[in-house]
Amino acid sequence: MFSLHKEEPLTGAIYATQDGKILPIEEIPDEVFASKVLGDGICIVPSDGRVYAPVEGVIESIADANHAFGIAASDGADIMIHIGVDTVELSGSGFEPKVRLEQRVKAGDLLCQVDLSLIRKAGYAIHTAVLLTNPDTFKIVEFCYGDAAGGKTVAFRYQKTTAAESSGERG
Repeated sequence: MFSLHKEEPLTGAIYATQDGKILPIEEIPDEVFASKVLGDGICIVPSDGRVYAPVEGVIESIADANHAFGIAASDGADIMIHIGVDTVELSGSGFEPKVRLEQRVKAGDLLCQVDLSLIRKAGYAIHTAVLLTNPDTFKIVEFCYGDAAGGKTVAFRYQKTTAAESSGERG
């Protein structure tokens, strides 16, 4: 049987990683993130040091300095969480991961505890980048800016790209 209505593609949701304010990624005080070289997404100015998983998936990477996490979402989306700007320079000081590599997580699970005052005192911005890093497969279809509750507020929605979008064709 055929449907006369075009089926809407399924969308996924990325939740805020922290309590705070969700802003456009262009507002992060780091040119690499702001110019979307690593992917599109949002930044969060956190009000709390708890960092939550933004999606259901598997922990694919944890930076040696414990300031960044990669999650392979269950639907294939790749998500990067980078806590603070230039915080790799802290060599892990102020970051306490609560997950391990290859651990399965659900949105809202605690990923890391961060000492925001230590980051500020060291002279670094506390903004967290949350990026979708496989744009050939997924695209962001909606951003949700404003106040956020970590693990509970949707930060952005995404969907699988079509074959035409992936190959660069225009409709």
